[in-house]
Amino acid sequence: MKVLIVGGGGREHALAWKAAQSKRVEQVFTAPGNAGTGLEQGVKNVDIGAEDIDGLLKFAVSNDIELTIVGPEAPLVAGIVDRFESARQTIFGPSAGA
Repeated sequence: MKVLIVGGGGREHALAWKAAQSKRVEQVFTAPGNAGTGLEQGVKNVDIGAEDIDGLLKFAVSNDIELTIVGPEAPLVAGIVDRFESARQTIFGPSAGA
């Protein structure tokens, strides 16, 4: 499974680190990630901002991402979950209306 973690803080670092430990996970991508996530085995930083919903969705589709996890509040408020779900992408987080 390929996983995309949206965000670049400590919370997202912890999520990426733990996801990379799973035997079910082939690769973890963090967007944008940080210096620490870039050092983790099985984790690759992607140069896409956490609020660039179009860019994140395009990346998820073109890289066969099976699960996206959103850390920061800003993309959640901006409707990232709604956009991903409308594109039939699996994403963990509340909708903009929640």
